[in-house]
Amino acid sequence: MPDRDLHDAESIWEYHQMGHALRPCDVAIGLGSHDLGVAVHASELFHAGLFPVVVFSGATSPTTRQRFPRGEAAHYREHAMKLGVPAQAILVEPYATNTGANIELSRKVLAAAGLEPRSALLISKPYTQRRAFATAGKVWPELQVVCASERLSFPDYLSGIGDQRLVVDMIVGDLQRVIEYPRRGFAVEQDVPIDVEKAYARLVDRGYTSRLLR
Repeated sequence: MPDRDLHDAESIWEYHQMGHALRPCDVAIGLGSHDLGVAVHASELFHAGLFPVVVFSGATSPTTRQRFPRGEAAHYREHAMKLGVPAQAILVEPYATNTGANIELSRKVLAAAGLEPRSALLISKPYTQRRAFATAGKVWPELQVVCASERLSFPDYLSGIGDQRLVVDMIVGDLQRVIEYPRRGFAVEQDVPIDVEKAYARLVDRGYTSRLLR
């Protein structure tokens, strides 16, 4: 992949991350995806004492069906348990297929367990933080949200996933959603710096469009 494309993608990657300081919260919500690092980081934060219970949320998608055939949430749960998170500290929401549903359905799962949290660690892929934050602000506005992801540099994340094109396409697609979803009533608006907008436009012009909304 050309260095210019990686440079533009990295600027968008940095924008997507909220930079929240971690603090203890009432619960955590792990957003399902192709990235098992969400379960890894949730386990680390649980062992650090930052929350007593986590909801793993997610069905499957075209990018996860082969890797997680039993569903994203189920595989996250299994992996977290291997990392020492007790079963009683894990709730599973296996039906969500988008971020809004992740949050809405996780709220219902928590309520069914008798939990009404005021704060939550929202654990996601690094480049999904801002969209998750904006979505939570729309669908659960009273919830105090702290965004968290594995602390990885952009090159390290690319290396770990092993598919540069997929990652850049998804970073571009996430930024389009950050911009577009408030207009559709799915999220609260986020300020987008002009240099990030320009990097996005250049990557779209160069064909990184497979994850764009049509």
